[in-house]
Amino acid sequence: MLIIKQIALLQIHSALHGASGFGYSMLNYIRKNLHIKLHHLVIVVALFFSICCNGSFYQAFLADYPLQTTELGFVCAVIFGLFSLHILVLSLICFKNTVKPVLIVLLISSAFVTYFMDAYNVMINVDVVRNALNTDARELRDLFSFTLLAHVFFLGVIPSYVVFTTKLITQTAKQVTLAKIKVVFALLAINVVIFLYYGAAFASFFREHHSIRYYANPANYIYAVTKVVVRSIQNSNQPLVKIGEDAKLVTHDKPNLVIMVVGETVRSDHFSLNGYPRKTNPLLAKRGVIAMHDVTSCGTSTNISLPCMFSNFTQEHYDGDKVKHTEDLLDVLHHAGVTILWRDNNSSSKGVADRVAYEDWRSPKLNKICDVDECRDVGMLGGLQGFIDKQQGDMFIVLHQMGSHGPAYFKRYPKEFEQFTPTCKTNDLEQCSKEEIINAYDNTIMYTDYFLDETIKLLQKNQATFNVAMFYVGDHGESLGEHGLYLHGVPNFIAPIEQRKVPFIVWLGDGYQHLAPALKTFTHSAINHDYLFHTMLSVMQIQTKLYNPKLDLTVSKQP
Repeated sequence: MLIIKQIALLQIHSALHGASGFGYSMLNYIRKNLHIKLHHLVIVVALFFSICCNGSFYQAFLADYPLQTTELGFVCAVIFGLFSLHILVLSLICFKNTVKPVLIVLLISSAFVTYFMDAYNVMINVDVVRNALNTDARELRDLFSFTLLAHVFFLGVIPSYVVFTTKLITQTAKQVTLAKIKVVFALLAINVVIFLYYGAAFASFFREHHSIRYYANPANYIYAVTKVVVRSIQNSNQPLVKIGEDAKLVTHDKPNLVIMVVGETVRSDHFSLNGYPRKTNPLLAKRGVIAMHDVTSCGTSTNISLPCMFSNFTQEHYDGDKVKHTEDLLDVLHHAGVTILWRDNNSSSKGVADRVAYEDWRSPKLNKICDVDECRDVGMLGGLQGFIDKQQGDMFIVLHQMGSHGPAYFKRYPKEFEQFTPTCKTNDLEQCSKEEIINAYDNTIMYTDYFLDETIKLLQKNQATFNVAMFYVGDHGESLGEHGLYLHGVPNFIAPIEQRKVPFIVWLGDGYQHLAPALKTFTHSAINHDYLFHTMLSVMQIQTKLYNPKLDLTVSKQP
């Protein structure tokens, strides 16, 4: 679909810039001579969106409703409904004095959205918009490519130029409003008739295939952005809800030192510890670690999963807005007197570490293991022994990886870890074979294996003084081309298993070996991120009314 569209766009480009100069002459003619009413401009732009920016919508629709078995009239009805939806949305947000700026912003934005939907099969919903708003400059840089820029130029810049240079017929605000009302009512009347005729087909469509709406560009992101803004305003003044203020440490001989590593974009099925045929965990395999084989993430993005992992809310009752304004595991440990440190080589803690010691290790000023591409995860171990030596009592340290974050997988590991070849050397995954993409991704897992092994070495050096343990938990998975999907972020209710199944690996020092038998009873059980909060309370030997033994992996599973 994308290749066909690009060929068509190149043909348009060639026509506009032919030797005869006809294309430029036509644009100049439009700029100088075309006069159009506001509601007509809205209809034209809505038609452009429906034809040029909704390839993914039509592809998803036709996958469920093949032309060979679907009445052509219903297909046309859906297409007309999409066109009508865009006219309605644009009519609501375009006014006399702002119509051109609004349409230009939407054209540029829709060009970006079209690229990501076509290239990676991304669905645009509230969570995706939140992720985009939380994306940092480094992640944005990884997403840019020549194909993206070409998309934006042909689908965004050129149409924006036409809109900008089109002359609007002078109308009063009342005339504009009345004209839009007439158009909207006419469309509603037509669509009511169509819906009555194809009522059963539409009922089935909305009931069984409602996820297709996430491809309706630009209505999808306009709705999502509006919802994010409204929720942010509603929750802006909410007070922080404190929890676990009764937390206290149980007396123990040695202080506890636990390092939790948060994995980024890691798939459980690409870990050899979980049965993957490639040896992606050669170092951990020698460490006697305990690997949980069936772990489901809270979400399919860091923005959801990371706060959820550290929250006492279960997935069933997870509410992002409530979690944002409620204390988490780190706060409870802090209430009990545990020293907390969060080191981050990713975009941020997503609010989890807002009230504890936080260090950004993406900068060479702190991280001494950096190269041209980025600072490495293993650099977060730098100076950590010095920090440990200065503390007294129990410590809980979180290391947030860059891990296997895509699409630029080749940047996530040094050259010496490129064991699986050939690899995809670009962030434009369309230019690579599936084998090259998987090879690059598996190399990131190899580097994580090395990083975790180095973390264990650090903990081993402290066994004489502390009870030591390492917990490694992935935040979410990743699609590598299965079902035509790439990256992550698909809504939970339709997310593929590749984006939900994550690794959960435990290494125990001598002082924690008594927990091994209980942990091993869960190795093949279906568990999720809900268990993390209560397991960590138990491991850190914290007493609080919040603790739920049914969600504690250190309590043996009952047969």
